[in-house]
Amino acid sequence: MDRFRMIFQYFQSNSESVMNGICGILALASIKIYTSFDFNCPCLPRYNTIYGMGVMFIPPIVLFLCGVILNKHSLMMLEEWKRPTGRRKKNPAVLRYMFVSTIQKALFAPVIWIIVTLLDGKCFVCAFSSFVDPEKFSGFSNASGMDVRYLLAKVACKEDQLMRNNTSRKAVSRYLRCWSQAFGWSILLFLILLACLARSLKPCFSHTAFLQTRYWSNYIDIEQKLFDETCCEHARDFARRCILHFFENMQGEMRVGPFPSPEDGGGSPGAKREEEEGKSYLHGITNKEQVNQLLRLWYQSKPPLDVGFDTQQQAKAHLSIVWDKIQNRSWYPAQETGRTMSKQTDV
Repeated sequence: MDRFRMIFQYFQSNSESVMNGICGILALASIKIYTSFDFNCPCLPRYNTIYGMGVMFIPPIVLFLCGVILNKHSLMMLEEWKRPTGRRKKNPAVLRYMFVSTIQKALFAPVIWIIVTLLDGKCFVCAFSSFVDPEKFSGFSNASGMDVRYLLAKVACKEDQLMRNNTSRKAVSRYLRCWSQAFGWSILLFLILLACLARSLKPCFSHTAFLQTRYWSNYIDIEQKLFDETCCEHARDFARRCILHFFENMQGEMRVGPFPSPEDGGGSPGAKREEEEGKSYLHGITNKEQVNQLLRLWYQSKPPLDVGFDTQQQAKAHLSIVWDKIQNRSWYPAQETGRTMSKQTDV
């Protein structure tokens, strides 16, 4: 399970080329799955259409959902859309760019599946054989209403005893395969023409908006990565300080070793200096309540996208006021519970 989670995080945190590679792998996997799939038409008037259309459209839905899950822009888009506005306004253009990018890549494998099934023709023959006009084929023109429908439903089953000697079965099958391949090639031609048209018309529009949306989309991704890395570094040092405090407290209680206990000597100057350096490295965030409030503040009020001096001074003043309130709420209850509890929760 951990290995699967690591692979999933690797795919979500990598570059655009990796996402394109995943889409290609899904497309190849869809072709491989279809070629190895054992297609068995039920050959019943009521169930042929359900089975044929299900094989044609249910796997593309699964492939589409897999493409959405593996695309890093999908999670980024949802987080950016649902986050509180705070001190940073949401950019609808960036959200649209992420949405379009996610849908484009997720649709690649499902479209390949549908085109392959149409060019093969088995699903189309199974789904629509019951709806063929029997007057066009001499072998079915003399049969009664229900018998004709029943016989047409067995067109996809060439091993059936009723269809072995029926000369019109192949004619109906070829007729439906022609329509299926015509639809498949038409969809493929339409998509190629649409891509060529988009490429041709792209220079006619302003490229500035596209560059801006792509830049801020990449910025959101990079910002989240750097924030996660900073949180990991802080958590690592926070855990180190907690473990060191635990061993120092145990050393003082057991009266073992040359180091003075916290109750007797209050620690050496070197230990005090190390304590101050540890707190400075932790950026003054030294207990659980402060960490939780900091993460809540990051989610509710992200800093503005302006690194100018005046803006930074205003942001610093705003954060200092909010942080003073956070420290007051998280520090005074700890003092009321006694000195021991403060030592355990404050590193």
